[in-house]
Amino acid sequence: MIVPKAVIAGGGISGLAAAIALTRVGWDVEVFEQAPELGEVGAGLTLWPNASRALDHIGLGDRIRDVGLLAGNGGIMTSRGDRLIHADTSELDRRYGPAVALHRADLLAALAKAVPDGVLRTGTLITGARLDGEGVVVSHSHGESRADLLVGADGHRSVIRARFWPGTDPIYFGATAWRTVIDRPGQRLEVVGEFFGQGEEFGLIQLPKDQVYAFAGTLAPPGRRSPDGELAELRRRFGHWAAPIPQLLSEASPDKILRHDLSYVPKLKTYVHGPVVLIGDAAHAMTPNMGQGACQALEDAVTLGVVVQRGNLARYDSLRLRRTQSVSRMSRQAARLGLLTSPVMAAARDRLMKLVPASVMLRSFSRMYNWSPPCTTSSTWG
Repeated sequence: MIVPKAVIAGGGISGLAAAIALTRVGWDVEVFEQAPELGEVGAGLTLWPNASRALDHIGLGDRIRDVGLLAGNGGIMTSRGDRLIHADTSELDRRYGPAVALHRADLLAALAKAVPDGVLRTGTLITGARLDGEGVVVSHSHGESRADLLVGADGHRSVIRARFWPGTDPIYFGATAWRTVIDRPGQRLEVVGEFFGQGEEFGLIQLPKDQVYAFAGTLAPPGRRSPDGELAELRRRFGHWAAPIPQLLSEASPDKILRHDLSYVPKLKTYVHGPVVLIGDAAHAMTPNMGQGACQALEDAVTLGVVVQRGNLARYDSLRLRRTQSVSRMSRQAARLGLLTSPVMAAARDRLMKLVPASVMLRSFSRMYNWSPPCTTSSTWG
């Protein structure tokens, strides 16, 4: 029996998860990652219930829940600390299932460990790709590889998308963001969530191992950097905000502050081009405001495994296109809400948010959190 082969461009969350999903349905897989090794990105993430179901599908749900954490008195607050919306993590778990917060490096390590030996090839730069009959030939720094399927999982500036979907460069959202992880031995946050100001926002998530993930955003032209360092910039902007933000900024390490401009991939008409498919940020990079970037990447990977098992790659679009683009749109809307610059509009936002019951807010996410992997035996496949 001939075993079908897939080449995956990119060894991030979507690429590694896709490698697991494809090998589980009998495919021969190579993952090409240009970095010499999988590095420790200094950021945390939240895996919401939809992502937990995706991880369950590839056998990693329990492992991630064992190392993850989602706890604390959370919600959305003003820069002064006035609570706008209270988030009840126990109610989230009861309605939709478990969610966890963890360091991005821990998720990558778990995914990499589950990838079969010899599949991941680091230090391999993809230089080109071309269609060849019903397959594809991928050129890289170590030669060429022929495959039945090429998976573009190489991020928002995807080489694969640029090759087969020209004219789809990322669009700058108009905001810049900072991220850092702060080590706090023996200490835990009592308050987690997001703080809204005028044109600025700050967020906190308690991670395992006594770490805190802090992130912030503001409207800014692209390419800006602070002349005296990004931590100094954060302290100027947020050092007077409500507790515990000033204390955390006093504990943060200047060499662990990451800054990047926020952009998103424009709405694509399809994620499939013959034997080429885009997943994760390569397909639908979004602003981080709904915490769904990694979640949607995991959904993509699991769905890809299901559709190739059924021998119907074309079905991928109908399962992923509308959903991911809807989540991307919601993320941009949430970003605009948190970054309102007008004092009048910001005050109106705060008043309206106080009027919305937390249960109503939670129910509004039901379509996003209630996702489950497509059934491989469904009669609707055709």
